[in-house]
Amino acid sequence: MKLLIVYGTTDGQTAKIAKRILQTAHELGHSVALERADGDDPVAPEGFDAAILAASVHAGRYQEPLAAYARAHKTVLNALPTLFLSVSLTAAGNDADEWEGLRDCVRRFSEETGWTPGRTEHVAGAFKFADYGFFTYWAMRWIARNKGEKVAPRQNKEFTDWEALDALIGEWTAVAGAGK
Repeated sequence: MKLLIVYGTTDGQTAKIAKRILQTAHELGHSVALERADGDDPVAPEGFDAAILAASVHAGRYQEPLAAYARAHKTVLNALPTLFLSVSLTAAGNDADEWEGLRDCVRRFSEETGWTPGRTEHVAGAFKFADYGFFTYWAMRWIARNKGEKVAPRQNKEFTDWEALDALIGEWTAVAGAGK
């Protein structure tokens, strides 16, 4: 199967997730193109058998370059098997209100872009304390403390379940590939 992965990232965890998907899909025998949504003229989805779009949630929204990509290519994306990976720290928790907020983010994203993902999965992100600027660092430390997370100064804390992600990609590509 010819697979397209397009991602938006702010602090780098979604990029790391996209690269892992690339590796997993290659190991499964798929031909894969990996594109950063804010890169120079990301490839269009025409000619691909399926597409995965991934973005992280920040202040209730996804990266605008990924939203712009989805808007620009909604007709083709809506005709392909697609998977949307919503990356957030909320996905690592069990707070029902926060999960409803994530579902609202996906609904708004779909309404604003005109693209309805064939499947959406929420993937836990990471605290990237070693990479944050001054203000983000202190804001994220406050969030971590309020969630009861113990974090060492300037050390990252990753919540992404890599084995579950690999299993998801294996299962989804098998289904998407069977439909072509």
